[in-house]
Amino acid sequence: MAYTTLTLESDGAIATVTFNRPEKRNAISTEMIEELLGALFECEKNQARAVILTGAGKAFCSGMDLDALKELAGQAPEQNLEDSRRMARMFRRLYTFPKPLIAAVNGPAIAGGCGIATLCDFTLAVPEAKFGYTEVRIGFIPAIVSVFLIRQIGEKRARDLLLSGRIFGAEEAQRLGLVNTIVPPDQLLTRARELATALLANSPASLLRTKQLLVAFSAGELDRQISLAVEANSAIRATPDFREGLAAFLEKRAPNWPSE
Repeated sequence: MAYTTLTLESDGAIATVTFNRPEKRNAISTEMIEELLGALFECEKNQARAVILTGAGKAFCSGMDLDALKELAGQAPEQNLEDSRRMARMFRRLYTFPKPLIAAVNGPAIAGGCGIATLCDFTLAVPEAKFGYTEVRIGFIPAIVSVFLIRQIGEKRARDLLLSGRIFGAEEAQRLGLVNTIVPPDQLLTRARELATALLANSPASLLRTKQLLVAFSAGELDRQISLAVEANSAIRATPDFREGLAAFLEKRAPNWPSE
């Protein structure tokens, strides 16, 4: 498969997926979601036994692409629902991917990018990396990612991050359990490959079945919660707050919330 928003490189049993839109700070577009799903499918079927996700340039992934955001304002409810389902498929795929996933976070990972970075089995980050679930600041809901975040850090801490929409650094992300290790920039990919190599010493069948078991523990509840999150993610887009938040973000001004 040919890719335009990312690259896929395989070196024996280790594959590396690199978001490759540095001029857009590796922002998420519909095309990138589909290509990421395609790359993960390719990695699942080939000889790779561990996969590294990273970003080209100075950012890991800065969230939704501006052009994609502009399109949201004119979408019909059915399009908003399909867009929400597409995002849910991506997060669900990352969470349930059968082979070890390692995020090498080389810079900011914001909103949807934060979800991608922290849903991997292992997350390595440079000291300068920034994280944040910033959706509430522009009239969105961090709906889909919240399903997974609560499982990772607990509801109290998740409420703090999701309701405040604040940006936090790599050290706090590590204290929260969202980052495993902080690594100097010039060692990030080397350390990610060292971790992948260490995982290769383990039984492939054991790794596969362990991941399957972890996912199976909450599969039914996960389905129900993702369905609720998709509906909420779609419904918020019909509100005045969403329209004002989106307009303010695109116009680079403070929002004037209609509900105030």
